[in-house]
Amino acid sequence: MAIPMRQRQLRGAVLFLSPFLILFSLVTLAPLCYAAWLSLFSEQSSGLGLGGVEKQFTGIGNYSRVLGDAEFLHGSLTIAAYVAIYVPVLTLSALAVALLLDSGLAAARRVTQVIVFIPHAVPGLVAALIWLYLYTPGLSPVTDWLGQSSDTASVASTHPLLSVVNVAMWEWLGYNVVIFYAALQAVPQEVLEAATLDGVNRLQLAVRIKAPLIRPAVAMAALFTVIGGIQLFNEPKILLQASSSITRTWTPNLYTQDAAFNRNDYGTAAAASLLIAGFAAVLSFVVTRLANRRSTA
Repeated sequence: MAIPMRQRQLRGAVLFLSPFLILFSLVTLAPLCYAAWLSLFSEQSSGLGLGGVEKQFTGIGNYSRVLGDAEFLHGSLTIAAYVAIYVPVLTLSALAVALLLDSGLAAARRVTQVIVFIPHAVPGLVAALIWLYLYTPGLSPVTDWLGQSSDTASVASTHPLLSVVNVAMWEWLGYNVVIFYAALQAVPQEVLEAATLDGVNRLQLAVRIKAPLIRPAVAMAALFTVIGGIQLFNEPKILLQASSSITRTWTPNLYTQDAAFNRNDYGTAAAASLLIAGFAAVLSFVVTRLANRRSTA
């Protein structure tokens, strides 16, 4: 009996999608479900702690505790300030570099792209370790050149937020430049030629013609940057060793790690992680809607 074409297409789609669905279920859905389960319980020690630990159902108690914790709220404000500085600075800097490379004014454009992209090829932990060395007075040749002695407070202590922004900028600038430059290569040449014939100079061509035409790529990069900013962890975790201003709960992700591995409070850690994921999802939805609204305006 011949199998209908539609049924064969459905079977083919299931066959090709099944590896992704299996991996997605194992590495994403299952951990989320387990975290949601853990967040509903807390561990209580009976008596003087000699009677063992009992797991008790608390419902949304862990979520209320996290949202009422001053350290978690302070970390959330830190992330809000970080995103407010980091996202526009990174996006505008990457867009400016990409427009400069596409303008023809920059020499050796391919070499420049590679040089700009190289820091992104360095793993985040290694990049944070590099800047930990560069921020430490007495060890860093930069601080020695600036005249800072070993007993001077490090840059990461005096300006922790800007220090982390600088490390993240160094890591991700080249990645966004490559995205924007690739989008600029797809801009129709006839549009640029028409604008040039109308007397538009190079600056106006970049700002008024090219930049608006690659708005979807800019919105996508900004969205990824926002999501990455909310999950900030590697850079402050490493710089914590050189900064008296960065604490173990300086960001929500650091708060989650501290709750899980220093306080062994897995229910609180699970609740905090799900709150972070939920906030990232809501913010991603808002950014996407705003970007779509502007692109259709």
